[in-house]
Amino acid sequence: MNPGGSDSHNFNVAQSGGQVNVTLTAAGPPATIFMGVGVGTPSGATCSLIAQSPPSQAGTATVLSGTAQAGAYCVTVFDIGNQTAPITYSVTVSHF
Repeated sequence: MNPGGSDSHNFNVAQSGGQVNVTLTAAGPPATIFMGVGVGTPSGATCSLIAQSPPSQAGTATVLSGTAQAGAYCVTVFDIGNQTAPITYSVTVSHF
């Protein structure tokens, strides 16, 4: 992802009422960079955010969690203004 940018990825929740957890598992370089992470609903080519985390570093900790109804959702990773070069990242969404 380029400086100033954002990437969105769609996912579906099949059963209402379960817990959804989002984890930013990797981001960098540098590995210490803070990123924005949000969850929303897909709207055309964009992700309309309904919740976002405070600036987050990659790791094993959940950065967003909540209960979701069945339906289509998206997760977005975005630059919070501190990126100076392209980064790669991994994000995990779990539903149970």
